Amino acid sequence: MIRMAFCVLRKCCFFVTLSAAITVSGQQSKNLPTSPARPGSKPTSSTGAPLPDAGTITEGRYHNPFWGFRYKIPYGWVERTKEMQGDRGDEPGKSLVLLAAFERPPEAAGDTVNSAVVIAAESASSYPGLKTAAEYFGPLTELTTGKGFQVVNAPYQFPVGTNQLVRSDFSKTLGSLTMQQASLVLLQKGYILSFTFIGGSEDEVEELIENLSFGPSKKPKAEGPSPRH
Repeated sequence: MIRMAFCVLRKCCFFVTLSAAITVSGQQSKNLPTSPARPGSKPTSSTGAPLPDAGTITEGRYHNPFWGFRYKIPYGWVERTKEMQGDRGDEPGKSLVLLAAFERPPEAAGDTVNSAVVIAAESASSYPGLKTAAEYFGPLTELTTGKGFQVVNAPYQFPVGTNQLVRSDFSKTLGSLTMQQASLVLLQKGYILSFTFIGGSEDEVEELIENLSFGPSKKPKAEGPSPRH
């Protein structure tokens, strides 16, 4: 039953792995927007329950008060959330892409792994019988290995602040390069939150994960000019 409900994630993950495989060019990044990642209204599902807030991006920081987490987008990266959202909209049971950011434009060519961060949410009700975040890694691992990745670390508990997530690590050889991927999953408020981090090395992936935090917002320190394209 869980596998049958995995079609939306299949499309999302396939786009992520393809985009991350695209390599660096000499193009300069544009400024990250200081605006809502999606419209700020709060739509309701067919049952009348409020759908989650998609969050906002301000000064290079994504903030989602509904789930209480923040992500600091690396300086100079490009944000492609709207492009990955496509025409899914705010329909119940469909995957909601909260954030999609890349080191370089996904369409640009180059010779190194295009690092990426993609955060998405799905209603847990789309996966009948799913009770833990670890169970989500069954179909996720099957999908990821089907795209040529190898499992580096099977699912394990991974703390981010005071929150316990479940993490699994993967790698894929791309000619002379190796793409590293870490997938973190959290069940919260009836939703499955997935955090996908892709980089050209294990150290780079760890640095990307360190930008994720849960808890009350803190006033950011001044860090110089805004990110540029």
